[in-house]
Amino acid sequence: MLSVLEFYSGIGGLHLALKRANSTTCVKVLRAFDWDPSASEVYSHNFGGGIVNRCDILSLNAIDLLPYEADMWLLSPACQPYTVLNPNAKGETDPRAKSFLHLMTSVLPELVTQRKGPRCILVENVAGFETSTTRQVVLKTLESLQYYISEFLLTPLQFGIPNSRLRYYLLARRDPFHFLPSEDIHSESDPRRSIPNEGPDWIDPRLQVDDSVNYSVLPLRNFLDEQDYPSSSSPYAIPKKILRSKHAPLFDIVKPCSTRTCCFTRGYTHMIEGSSILQQAEDLDTTDTFNAYAIATASDASHKDNNDPLELLLSLHLRYFTPTELLRLFCFNLPPNRVLSTGGPAAMMSSYEAYLSSSRSSTRDFTFPDTTSLKTRYRLIGNSVNVYVVSKTTNYEVSQDTLRKMCLSDVSGYDILNGAVSGTPCIIDWSVPEFDIRFIF
Repeated sequence: MLSVLEFYSGIGGLHLALKRANSTTCVKVLRAFDWDPSASEVYSHNFGGGIVNRCDILSLNAIDLLPYEADMWLLSPACQPYTVLNPNAKGETDPRAKSFLHLMTSVLPELVTQRKGPRCILVENVAGFETSTTRQVVLKTLESLQYYISEFLLTPLQFGIPNSRLRYYLLARRDPFHFLPSEDIHSESDPRRSIPNEGPDWIDPRLQVDDSVNYSVLPLRNFLDEQDYPSSSSPYAIPKKILRSKHAPLFDIVKPCSTRTCCFTRGYTHMIEGSSILQQAEDLDTTDTFNAYAIATASDASHKDNNDPLELLLSLHLRYFTPTELLRLFCFNLPPNRVLSTGGPAAMMSSYEAYLSSSRSSTRDFTFPDTTSLKTRYRLIGNSVNVYVVSKTTNYEVSQDTLRKMCLSDVSGYDILNGAVSGTPCIIDWSVPEFDIRFIF
């Protein structure tokens, strides 16, 4: 069994990702730690009570974690000290970074000294963490504790999911990463832009100078609720006051056929610039409609026409994405049962599209308690992780460890497997989705 402790657990995205990545391995999250009462309620609603410990993580000490003897730590600490959206980000000097540094520089070394440290660690954070002083402190600590490290900058887009959410991932292990080229325990090189055997390095198509790298991304329509155009009273309709504002053109307006959305944050529905909203009237040109509105507004100011220029924008049928749609884009839930295709050849099928073709009957929906308000749902999703991307990183880290444990603990004699005669080598093929592996005993 792989025993796990989850820090900054939120609504349980890391927990869900680990179970999705290792569906054939016995994984048990022994305890999850978070201070947010709403997040803890949603976590318990989906994973059962008795797991979440609502506490200040800064108050945890090695003696508190020692009894768990956890194999793995999952951590998604506060991103505010590192995000580019925070012009006053202070890195390791930010008070919100203290608890994470406390875990990594005080608690972890003490556990390792007592030979009770985790064998695997996964850290998820916002892009920007890789240039922070916090990262430097953490890498130096892990190096001193003899952990092997691999770092990534990954976005759901490169896996075929239409959401731009670039995130930093740090994987640390007590054992080497056997499927990586030989490398030092610690390297100052930049984080990798792809997981080995999971496609080419990510290159933003807007920055490409040629078509040498193509990414197959599912269109948004596959992730949407089946609903009519929202009425003006719908909680998802863009308020008329906002549509009339001079800032309305700063929305990132996408259509069901689009294959990209901007990063959804905890402030979704309260921010305009860079916030993706859906235009349900696909046949209308967005730019032309806004230009027509600007002209009509100027004309109306002079001539006081009876026609409200806002009707032009209302014809686009703009709305916010619903929480259920965001749960699909964050891969907590699968898209509805309808045709899922990028329109490309089978060879171009995205990683996520291939996953969906074989996973429909093996997952259940992630849900919110009825008491969770709409505002809170948006906040909690915006604070969470992309479950599929995390599952790929944990699969890369944990599957190797699991295979090694199987070799060491299960193969005590040659006659155990495949009926081999004791003392006679045999070849065992184990099916691992990401790798073609053969062990000779």
